[in-house]
Amino acid sequence: MPDNAPRTIVPLAIAPALLHWYDHNARDLPWRARPGSNAPDPYRVWLSEVMLQQTQVASVIPYFDKFTRAWPTVEALAASEDADLMAAWAGLGYYARARNLLACAREVARRGEFPDTEAGLRELPGVGGYTAAAIAAIAFGRRAVVVDANVERVVSRLFALEEALPGAKARIYALTDTITPELRSGDFAQAMMDLGSGICTARSPKCLLCPLRAHCAGFAGGTPERFPIKSAKPPKPQRHGTMFWLERDGRVLLVRRPDKGLLGGMRALPTGPWADSPPRLEGAPAAAGWQLLDEQVSHGFTHFNLDVALAAATIAAHAGAALPGEWWPVADLESAGLPTVFAKAARTFRRRLCAQ
Repeated sequence: MPDNAPRTIVPLAIAPALLHWYDHNARDLPWRARPGSNAPDPYRVWLSEVMLQQTQVASVIPYFDKFTRAWPTVEALAASEDADLMAAWAGLGYYARARNLLACAREVARRGEFPDTEAGLRELPGVGGYTAAAIAAIAFGRRAVVVDANVERVVSRLFALEEALPGAKARIYALTDTITPELRSGDFAQAMMDLGSGICTARSPKCLLCPLRAHCAGFAGGTPERFPIKSAKPPKPQRHGTMFWLERDGRVLLVRRPDKGLLGGMRALPTGPWADSPPRLEGAPAAAGWQLLDEQVSHGFTHFNLDVALAAATIAAHAGAALPGEWWPVADLESAGLPTVFAKAARTFRRRLCAQ
């Protein structure tokens, strides 16, 4: 039979083949235990899973190392100041995760330990179905069905699933359930993630290296990269805003964004409304000789794209005492923990103003 001839999927054969591969090819990650060893610290598993939501492993590793040095236990994290944690999170994105992280740590510290079941974990702030399943399987050895974007891709190809995402999610979960083993389900979940990350990639999958090639209907059909099928996404709306750089005596005004809403609780440059058309100087933090720069900053959020105009002004050293916010040293602005879009704007302001 040719290597890519159609074949019947045998779900029970998939886990042994994948776990054998994982035992020899598992990624060495700071939050992981070695394949087949005792379950790792639930705190480190939980922290990594929260950080890894919609974020690449390479981006997470330095943040994970920073957090576990600063807060080596869930109790230490629970005792941290909100502002310190938000500043440490800056640049990792999806800032609601950071607020939920702190709320969850405080709840776990109050209870005295992490729950060890999916149902118990889902009671914690910010812990959804995927995260609860991942922690239950990886940290506590529970059988749980763990489905992230990598697993969606692997399963869609294994079964040549013709149903399109996002509608296919329930079907993918059910199919993943059929191949998840009773034992070593945590290793199995991590093996699926590693397979999707390094072998069964979105583009140019390395099928000749895949331990599941003999079981894969997508490979047998000759076009595994066609899966998963995805529904067309509507275009993101375009928003506009203005960020304000108000400087006095070598310091720039920073404000704290409202706790509720986008980038909630983060330090930021003052900004006017984010609207459908450019708001110009609306929302300026003070009356001043504002100069609109001839350069803007663009940033993509999950649900919209943002173009930001940049307005700068300088006031006298004795002025601005009544303005709400903090006067932060310009030379030490990196330590303020600005979210990515505000850090982009701050770099542009400093480059342009220093050149004048």
